Amino acid sequence: MATPPKRPRRLKGRGPTPKAADRPYHKAAKFGKRKRTSDGPRSRSESASDERARSDRPRGERRRDDRPRSDRPRSDRPRGERRREEFEKVHVDTIAGRNAVLEALRAEVPVKELIAAVGIDIDDRVQEIVDLARSQGIAIREIPRHKLDSMSGITNHQGIALVAKPFAYSSQKEIFSRVKERPLFVAVDGVTDPRNIGAIIRSAVAFGADGIFIPERRNASITGAAWKASAGAIARVPIAQVTNLVRSIEDAKELGCFVVGLDSEAKDDVSSISVASEGLYLVVGGEGKGLSRLVREHCDLIAAIPISTKVESLNASVATSIALYEIAKRRASNE
Repeated sequence: MATPPKRPRRLKGRGPTPKAADRPYHKAAKFGKRKRTSDGPRSRSESASDERARSDRPRGERRRDDRPRSDRPRSDRPRGERRREEFEKVHVDTIAGRNAVLEALRAEVPVKELIAAVGIDIDDRVQEIVDLARSQGIAIREIPRHKLDSMSGITNHQGIALVAKPFAYSSQKEIFSRVKERPLFVAVDGVTDPRNIGAIIRSAVAFGADGIFIPERRNASITGAAWKASAGAIARVPIAQVTNLVRSIEDAKELGCFVVGLDSEAKDDVSSISVASEGLYLVVGGEGKGLSRLVREHCDLIAAIPISTKVESLNASVATSIALYEIAKRRASNE
């Protein structure tokens, strides 16, 4: 009797195709979970299906969260976003640097507290800063250096900073009421860097300016960066924030001042300003656009500083310093 032929070994099947609701990545499974969660407790098979879905997910793949970022818990937000929020939370307006802090305390600038980095080198300036802070009743707090970096927004704070209160501006009326025989005022138009504002104020104080005018819009204001750039000179001159620079120019003309605008495209040289010995209202334009159209039209004279053609323009604070020096030299020669 012949032996029957051997049947080939059949592969073992995986069984019937599971229902759509039991497939981990099928829409029906996702909607089915939500429905079952709202309807009542899940069965043992449903829990096992959820467990399979979690185990089948690739290892590095994150569960998608369709909620807006603002509605997610803080721990579920991206790490970079959490770090940015922490920086924004601790960053405050500060006056940083030993010279700037010392000058601000000598001028009794309103501040909230004095911050010192842990392990700061104590020199004569730091000792005087601490003594002035104690005599003025200012709280002193010591924090790690990296926290002071975040708080001040800079790293060259020299280990010490003051947390500033909002700057108290003077009014234009108050500045004009103190006018003397030949007043000298400085105004900025489109200077958006607070460090330039501070440097301009420092030069203005050095050459005896009687007041500074800063427009409220499209210009930097008095911040900790401006304090540091001015080396404390902000405390030595009245500063007004005006709503309309053109109106301020017209008021200065009624006071008897000649309005001189600084612009790199002007034809006249600053050394040839014939009205330097009179009352002056000097307007400094921004480095990029220079003076705005309306301000330029209301100036009595537009002057420039001759420079090499290799450089497009001078820094606004540098141009102000040169112009103020020429004005001071002409005034001294006419005395």
